[in-house]
Amino acid sequence: MPVFDNLATRVFYEDRGTGPALLLVHGHPFDHTMWQPQIERFSRTHRVIAPDLRGYGDTPLGAMTASTDLGEFAEDLVELLDELGIEECVLAGLSMGGQIAMELYRRHPGRVRGLVLADTFPAAETEDGKRARNAMADRLLEEGMRGYADEVLDRMVAPYNTHAAPHVHRMMCATDPVAAAAALRGRAERPDYRETLAAATVPALVVVGRDDTYTPVTDAEDMHALLPHSTLVVVERAAHLPNLERPEEFDAALDAFLRSLVRPS
Repeated sequence: MPVFDNLATRVFYEDRGTGPALLLVHGHPFDHTMWQPQIERFSRTHRVIAPDLRGYGDTPLGAMTASTDLGEFAEDLVELLDELGIEECVLAGLSMGGQIAMELYRRHPGRVRGLVLADTFPAAETEDGKRARNAMADRLLEEGMRGYADEVLDRMVAPYNTHAAPHVHRMMCATDPVAAAAALRGRAERPDYRETLAAATVPALVVVGRDDTYTPVTDAEDMHALLPHSTLVVVERAAHLPNLERPEEFDAALDAFLRSLVRPS
């Protein structure tokens, strides 16, 4: 994998294909390989960039910190785009990756040609949610990732999608618990992105698994209503990771969206 050194860490990433840039931002607690079906499919038509976020996959956390906020993730991505000479991209994120995408768009709207938000939600964390995320951070530091991975696997991947479960479980277990805890604490303090979405001027695609209990269809419908230029796709027989559970259906939606962005010659 190529590597890029910024001031905070050493970012590992995939860079495949040629054409318009498509930046894929993974969720928590995963790594860039959660996008493997999309990397294979869309590198035929696009330049696909899929990094490991700081503290995930092969990218180290860098300086020890109790909290990694979404802005730090977003700026890592912008620095990577700069390093690669990419001025503008279609930006796709799932779950936490979707919230990082919203933060990047909030800070740097001119870098985004189109926005893909999958199984995510824009509202700030509630007080109960903050307590739950910080409690989970404490638990991961004390116990590691395996117990958490075992516990949530059937919510990440619907039980009937057994083909996707081993890969998802491996990613979760391999994540550094210190980095996962830092991301949870930072995510607990995220801003509310609803105003950002309501003012968005770029086309957007909202995707959600029909059986997602983390970010249910109603959350996706609310985002779709907020975004002035958006399309909503509900992927049947999928939970929180429709890109892995039902890659053909997910890719069809993404392909249609990317085709809609092609500028006339």
